[in-house]
Amino acid sequence: MVDQKKRSVILIGMPGVGKSTLGVLLAKELGLEFVDTDLYIQTREGKTLQEIMDASGYLALREVEALVLQELSFASPKVVATGGSAVYSPEGMAHLAQNGCVVYLSLTLDALRGRIHNYEQRGIARAPGQSFESLMEERTALYKRYADIEIDCQGQSPQQSLISIIEQLNGLAS
Repeated sequence: MVDQKKRSVILIGMPGVGKSTLGVLLAKELGLEFVDTDLYIQTREGKTLQEIMDASGYLALREVEALVLQELSFASPKVVATGGSAVYSPEGMAHLAQNGCVVYLSLTLDALRGRIHNYEQRGIARAPGQSFESLMEERTALYKRYADIEIDCQGQSPQQSLISIIEQLNGLAS
């Protein structure tokens, strides 16, 4: 088995799926640094994701996200929770995939709707008027394209999903 502590783990998936929550738990479990690219963007830009979109549009947010993904240093391994729209940047995803294992966290549309109560104000990079269902359909194909492994988080606690991720990572290494 390859030592997972020597390799980064990249979490992708829809907003509300639990990338940030599971990222913190996984980083703690593996003893790695944790980076949340949404927080990184907000710190870098001095604005919330929604403020960036309100000022410049959703494509501007995707551009900033693409730059941030490519700027990420992997001098030491880390767990990275990406923004839900990271998969729109082929260059950014190539950089992430080159430096770690890409883990797609999935949930059903109904489960995600139950978790997202502020869709209009959450800073989700989407076309004006685009429904959550349409956005999920559009992104799911991209998540699947870039994923090394997929974790179905449906009906699982964060701890159960964490165990699933670690088991799958260990399975890849053996």
